[in-house]
Amino acid sequence: MGINMSQLKDKEYKRFEDIKHIRNDGSEFWSDRELAPALEYNKWENFHKVIKRAMLACENSDHIIADDFPEVRKIVSAGATSKPIKDYELTRYACYLIVQNGDPRKEVIALGQTYFAIQTYRQEVADHFNELDEDRRRLVVRGDIKQWNQLLAETAHDAGVITNEEFAIFQNAGYMGLYGGLDVDDIHKRKGLEVGQKILDYMGSTELIANLFRISQTEEKLRKDEITSAKAATATHYKVGKEVRGAIEKIGGTMPEDLPTPEKSIQQVEKEQLARLKAKAKAGKLMLDE
Repeated sequence: MGINMSQLKDKEYKRFEDIKHIRNDGSEFWSDRELAPALEYNKWENFHKVIKRAMLACENSDHIIADDFPEVRKIVSAGATSKPIKDYELTRYACYLIVQNGDPRKEVIALGQTYFAIQTYRQEVADHFNELDEDRRRLVVRGDIKQWNQLLAETAHDAGVITNEEFAIFQNAGYMGLYGGLDVDDIHKRKGLEVGQKILDYMGSTELIANLFRISQTEEKLRKDEITSAKAATATHYKVGKEVRGAIEKIGGTMPEDLPTPEKSIQQVEKEQLARLKAKAKAGKLMLDE
């Protein structure tokens, strides 16, 4: 008897619903001290590193960190005495950013991404997107791609893409459709990247957006069309990629393979932004622990 993935997800999502708090004014929040174990982080110190990355993403999205990550102090018992500890009352958007920056090897992180994305997907960010500089645009879209790639991998698996080989073929098909026949290796070489460098980390915001559309539309089509074989899923990914390419061509846009490759990787940009954020924190403008 097969597992009903929808029922399984509903059961797993309950872990997030059970720790949700509702204030008197109806607003909701999650305690980071409760969210950490729900996301299978045994040490709060490790989870706090994820929170700091989420704060960076929050600030780069032109949100106010103190609004989404309000810091509070709680008194806890420590043997015969009690002591105050730091906690955050996290908004849904803050939780969304946290799971997006969490350990992708954890299955529960993927579940959290789906759960917190349901009512959170970046409408507010989209409203302000044109006001962001190129580095911040890249960080925002690359973050979205991480989330959607998780969802796509899960949906592709449900559609019959099971083995690593099948998934590699499936992924290549999407790129080949979007890049006029170029596969991952071809794009990697075209960008002049070294072994271990990911092509998504060396894309400008325009190229990233084209890939985000390819990924999100493929995920939706696999679900809606109820695809049940690796071959059909691969063909769907290629077709969606080709359709996105056709749309770019129709409006007179630059083909993705002809767009310039940024000099800095996403990791470099993130490191620079985090250093800037820490500098602002030291200046007393933000609450961000070292």
